Formats: sequence, structure tokens, C-alpha cells
Amino acid sequence: MDFSAALPIFAITLREGVEAALVVGIVMAYLKKADRSNLFPWVFGGIGTGLLASLSVGILLNWFFQKFENTEPLQAAFYGELWKGALGIIAIAMLSWMLVWMTENAKALKGEIEGQIGKAIANERNAGWAVFTLILIAVLREGFEVVIFISAKLQTGVVPIIGAIAGLVGALAIGIALFQFGIRINLKAFFQAMGIFLLLIVAGLVVSAIGHLDKAIAAYGAISQTSICFPSDAVLSSCLLGDLVWDVHDVFPDNQFPAILLKAMFGFRDRLFLGQAIAYLTFLISAGFLYFQSLTGNTPKVKTNY
Repeated sequence: MDFSAALPIFAITLREGVEAALVVGIVMAYLKKADRSNLFPWVFGGIGTGLLASLSVGILLNWFFQKFENTEPLQAAFYGELWKGALGIIAIAMLSWMLVWMTENAKALKGEIEGQIGKAIANERNAGWAVFTLILIAVLREGFEVVIFISAKLQTGVVPIIGAIAGLVGALAIGIALFQFGIRINLKAFFQAMGIFLLLIVAGLVVSAIGHLDKAIAAYGAISQTSICFPSDAVLSSCLLGDLVWDVHDVFPDNQFPAILLKAMFGFRDRLFLGQAIAYLTFLISAGFLYFQSLTGNTPKVKTNY
């Protein structure tokens, strides 16, 4: 069994899970301090509902993909590649936004959540539902990002599930260490390191997403019998992404170890087209600039002694 596909899922789930764990931990610490531990079941209900909803979205997306596979070959190719490309773009946008947002808002995270939960429990009648909704939104936000990422990479079977479970267990362990045992963890350093890691993973997803869209356009041209693709005399060429600018297939194939690890983690390709190379560098430079700019801003340290 090839466990390389589980690595990026583990990294994404761990990072997103730690963000959700921080929210849950802050809420539970506040409730305990306010002597409102009776609202803990609403917290657990929000966690369970959020995880169940995220899982349901994943099952629904997988069902859609299976529907496409059962259609006529050219239509299956068109719709399948189009969906994978579209989900890839959505995942890129969501993960990139959360990457910068978490870095810039780390300072205010504790204060904002405590302010929200304070208002929520002030209303005795709806306190439970307010706590439930706050936790549900936090879990759903992170859960949807993981599900969209897995779907965009079209990873099915037990391997991505193992990666996701391992990430959740790791996030749970960090959350318990922080809030139950009072262990001090440098969360700022953790999120910075995971942020760079995530930036490289998402950059690889850019290569994959535009590759899927290129194949979808080529399939549409075949279905409609129209000439859409750029003419090329090259043996290996894309539809709209130009000719090959990188070809190490014979010496470093991406379907064999160790290149397969780089492919799973960072989107490495032993064959890369011009459009993919331009998109990769453009994303890495622009998103990297925004991310490192947020790191060098006036972002105070994240405290761990809640």
C-alpha cells in the first residue's frame, strides 16, 4: 500500500485541526472559568455535527465523481477533469485565504472568541444553541477545507482516511496538551512552519488544477469537434499550456520512490508544461509575498496558557 498520498492529507488535517482545537479549547476554558460547564455537551455536539457534515460533503463529492465515470468516455473525461480542476481552484483559494488570515489574526483570536462566547451565554434561553453554533462553524470551516483538498486531489480509498485520522489525532493531542495539561507549545512557530509547508502543498495543487482544466478543455474540443487546442509538433504537448519545459521522466519518474513522495506532497511532476510552470511560480511568488508580509507585520505572540 502506497502511504505517500496520506502525507499531504495528514499535514492539512493537522494544521486545520489545530486551528479548530484552539477555538474549542478557548471556548471550554472560558465556560469553565465562568462556571458554565453545563454547556460542555453543546460544545461536543457542535464538534460531532461539524465532523459528520464534513464527512457527508466528502461522500457526496465522491458520489458525483462516480456518476461521471459511468457516462460516455469523452463526457466522463470532460466532466471529471472539469470538476477536479474547479475543486482544485476552490481548495487553493480557501487554503490560501486561511493561511494568511490565521497569521494576521492570531493575536485577536482569543479575545474575539471570548467576546463571542460571552455574548452567547449572556442569553440564558439560547446559550446552548449559541455555543453549539460557534463550535459548529469553527469545525465546519476547517473540515470543509480538508474535504475539498482531498476531493481536488481525487484521493479515495483507505490511504487518505488514514492521513486524515492521523492529522485529527495529532491535533487532538496538541489541544489536550495545551488546555488539559497546561503544556506550553510555541504555536507561533508551529503555524509559521506549517504555513510554509502548506504554501508548498497548495503551489503543487496549482499545477494539478490547471492540468485538469487543460484536459477538460481538450475533451470538450473532442466532444464538440472544434479546434480549441494550440497546434504543436511536439511529441508531448498540452491543449493550452504550451510545450514541455521540464522532462526528467527517464531519470526521476514521479510514479516511483522517492519522486512519488514529492509528487504527493508538493505536486512534483516529472513532466511540466510551460503554462503549469508559469502558474506555479506566479502563485508561489504572490502568495508567498502575502504570507511572509503577514509574518513580518505587527503580529503579537500567540499565548498557550489559556
